[in-house]
Amino acid sequence: MAERFDVLVQGISEADALSLIFADTASVERPSDRYFAATRLGLCDCDMTLEALIRATHELKVDELFDRITRRKVVEALGRRKDPRAIPALVDVLGCSDTEAVINALSALTRIGWRPSEVEEGCLLGLLNGEVTQIRAVIQTFTRLGIQSPRSKSCIMDCCDHESLLVSGAARAYMASLYGECDLMKPLVASLTDLVAGKRRSAVIDIGDSGDESLLPVLVRAPVSMSLRAKSFLQIVDGNQSFSKPQNQALFEQLLRDDPLLLDIRPEWECGSDPDEIERNLSHRDEARQYGAAASLMRIDRSECLAVIESMQERLWSDYVTHYYLSCLVGLRKFREKSDLVRSALAETTPQYTKSRIAAAWACVELQLDDQMDLLYELSSSAPWVPLRWTCQQALARLIETQQLERTF
Repeated sequence: MAERFDVLVQGISEADALSLIFADTASVERPSDRYFAATRLGLCDCDMTLEALIRATHELKVDELFDRITRRKVVEALGRRKDPRAIPALVDVLGCSDTEAVINALSALTRIGWRPSEVEEGCLLGLLNGEVTQIRAVIQTFTRLGIQSPRSKSCIMDCCDHESLLVSGAARAYMASLYGECDLMKPLVASLTDLVAGKRRSAVIDIGDSGDESLLPVLVRAPVSMSLRAKSFLQIVDGNQSFSKPQNQALFEQLLRDDPLLLDIRPEWECGSDPDEIERNLSHRDEARQYGAAASLMRIDRSECLAVIESMQERLWSDYVTHYYLSCLVGLRKFREKSDLVRSALAETTPQYTKSRIAAAWACVELQLDDQMDLLYELSSSAPWVPLRWTCQQALARLIETQQLERTF
């Protein structure tokens, strides 16, 4: 479960969670509460709950559906706890038949910072014989933990030409990150505009893992979720200690402003000016189609665009995808009439709307909403997500600069 949805499990008490993860599914009114309970224990910090999670990796069985799902969430929760005492149990999970649990265990071990022994490294390489998603997760583990050896290099190099882009992309990122073979990343550039959304997203992730700074400009223009691009962008510049470079600051701002007219949009993703068509595409699961619709709203007549925004705000404002794009468009098109929409978006504290707060912060600059400076100041230091915190710092600085210039003249 994405951490932004933690609010869904905070109503479960620690005691109830401890009981639920080991409960007989038939005795639980809502069986899904069992895996929500596992996620809840991932938010705890006491030894008793850690021990319960570790015990659950052994006691929950993979042949009963809710046991299996709960066990996967238990493994995920151990990754969130980041406690090295969980490592032996997580390594044991790598030998089970549940591929999803294996993938979760690899992710958890990466979060903890596991340093595998030579024997354990051999076991990891053995997992390269599994399903495509498992092979990808194994290679990502080698990359993110920085595991280098002649044996692993040879095995992963052989995967660079795998028929699945999920595998070959991860393998190329490994070779680029740990051995400087950045030329191997060139084929992934085309994947950033692939018609298949999953291939675009995996390419963004692989570029982040590669650490290849030369790919930042194409990464910024990829029609993929802004938050996913931002994660890969920061992964690269943090790894290279290059975030302070002026060109990287400019690219990061371009990424976070998320102007759809600056993205690499294929004709297949574009739509016309019909409001119904725009709305359908803006609500599409594929982000490229969403951006195509947003680009149409950037191009159509001002009054038409405002009418679409007002209609969608009235009916779909609670949908966090719509919420984000409307917040973006009001700022990008400088619709002062919709300043209240911006104020509302900036004040929204529900985690699913965090991207909207970024769009609203930039809109505060475009609309000169000086009355939002106190909130921008607060978020510039307290926001836990770097993109939001950095955006608020930039927005606040520009509003202050504008005020100073106005006083000067």
